Amino acid sequence: MEEYWPLFLSVVVVPTFIQLLLLPWFPESPRYLLIEKNNVHATITALKWYRAKCDIQAEIEEMQDEQRSLSSVETLSVWNLLQDDSVRWQVLSVVVINIGMQLSGIDAIWFYTNDIFENAGIPAPEIQYTTAGTGIIEIIAGLIGCFTIEKLGRRHLMIGGFTMMGICSAGITLALILQVKLLFMRYVSVCCVVGIIAGFCIGPAGVPFLITAELFKQSHRPAAYIIGGSLNWLSNFTVGFVFPFLQMSAGSYCYLVFSTVCFSVAVYVYIVIPETKNKTFMEISRLFSKKEAILESQGLFHVDQLKLRKMNGYGGLEHASLEFDSSSSVP
Repeated sequence: MEEYWPLFLSVVVVPTFIQLLLLPWFPESPRYLLIEKNNVHATITALKWYRAKCDIQAEIEEMQDEQRSLSSVETLSVWNLLQDDSVRWQVLSVVVINIGMQLSGIDAIWFYTNDIFENAGIPAPEIQYTTAGTGIIEIIAGLIGCFTIEKLGRRHLMIGGFTMMGICSAGITLALILQVKLLFMRYVSVCCVVGIIAGFCIGPAGVPFLITAELFKQSHRPAAYIIGGSLNWLSNFTVGFVFPFLQMSAGSYCYLVFSTVCFSVAVYVYIVIPETKNKTFMEISRLFSKKEAILESQGLFHVDQLKLRKMNGYGGLEHASLEFDSSSSVP
């Protein structure tokens, strides 16, 4: 069957062609139609198509508020976005979750699944069935994430997904080390591979792209997507290129690198990124500003009062209004 691999590779043309045929019948983004095109009628039509059973009035009012706040703001370039202090935590969050998404080791698992199973001692005739099984798990996990994201929230899915991937990456290392003495550990490594794929598809696979849109307003969003997408693909290439050399040099311990990355991203999301479900852009911005206030107040000084002000439509910190406690001292 190996000689037919070009035919199987070309199968992806079919769903791509079907998608191209169907795209003209899909409505534009409601936010784009209102903010960029100022077409209220088309916005209402698109929202009714997307939200068949929901009250769209509140969503339209929220978009109109954003439109008014952006009336004097131009679309930012990537360089200007990187220089905008009012959204520095949002930009950093996009950087962390997009790099972490690829450096989590998921590409190493996908690119070298057969090699991993072979090194784990899985008999060659069984590898193809094991690989097919991981594909089925991937579909199931993706559906679980799709149907639970509005109930559980973006933050919980990312924390849970990265944590699960971190545990399973460490589990692969343990299984590969012990499989010489305990033969059943080879199947533990297979379970860990399945766990990594499932954890990725539940949260980290899709949430970073969704949360990028929710962290920024329309004027900032294009540049944010450019930054996130560029880092995502650059990290994808890096893992695919470096993993074989990492595996040769570190052996079974190479998966601990991915485990460390996964746990680090999970901790960052837990500490820094707020839940964005059912929140407006201004509410999310205020949550980031409060976190910045807490982080700064835990640094060199005690803050009595922090006042929020709007910077380019976002909540920022009015540093000029800081009042210091007379009893506090700076070392």
